[in-house]
Amino acid sequence: MTRKGIPFSKLNGSGNDFLLIDNRGGALDGIDRPAFVARVCDRARSVGADGVILIEPSRKADFRWDFYNADGSRAEMCGNGGRCAARFAVARRIAGRELSFETIAGVIRATVRGRSVKLQMTRPAGLALDRSLTLRGKRYTYSFLNTGVPHAVLFVPDVSKADVMAVGRGIRTHRAFAPRGTNVNFAQVRDGVLWVRTYERGVEAETLACGTGAVASGILAAVHGLAAPPVAVRTSGGERLTIHFDPGRKDFGEVYLEGDTSWSCDGWILEEAYRY
Repeated sequence: MTRKGIPFSKLNGSGNDFLLIDNRGGALDGIDRPAFVARVCDRARSVGADGVILIEPSRKADFRWDFYNADGSRAEMCGNGGRCAARFAVARRIAGRELSFETIAGVIRATVRGRSVKLQMTRPAGLALDRSLTLRGKRYTYSFLNTGVPHAVLFVPDVSKADVMAVGRGIRTHRAFAPRGTNVNFAQVRDGVLWVRTYERGVEAETLACGTGAVASGILAAVHGLAAPPVAVRTSGGERLTIHFDPGRKDFGEVYLEGDTSWSCDGWILEEAYRY
């Protein structure tokens, strides 16, 4: 920490915004991380973000990340956050344009070309098709895939009319996904593009994008015969993502999430922003 505060950068990936902090020198030493994250992600009283990414030393890769959702909970993986972390690391000369970083979900590789980042995702697991559950007396059909974090995907006739908040929250906390819950995606293929809206666990609201959700939705769309890779995805944030995988393999081969990032600002997080 400096007299001015904790240095940070704010980056955005397809509508998901993150606070990036180089913690290799111990900038957050002595600070309760979950409480710090929950406060600085508060959009009304602090900086505001969907999550916080701490860049730390690693013996396995170019760096290790410690990733937190906006509520202060840790997450195994985040596709859009990973793309932002990769770009940040290259800009700060922490890594070269071909890089790897350590996460709870394993070591992830990425390629950075200016604003564009192609990120290797963890191997998908837990595929389950056409499952159903009852929520407030109504039956919903979904498919499931874990792409680093768990995702339920509902294919709907009009994604713009999906009740993402109410239905998403209900499925996220449904006993079928106890005890940790799941992210919930509402997806529709229209004009050759997969449109996805996501209720995100940890943020506890609809976010403008979710990288792991885009990947889960893209793969499941292909499994259901609705799309073929590379799958073009658009989220509520409006930006285009591309999902690469091999539909001919049971494990889908190497899975990549590709898209642009944007760098919003650099600054310092003052003590008042997290000790209110």
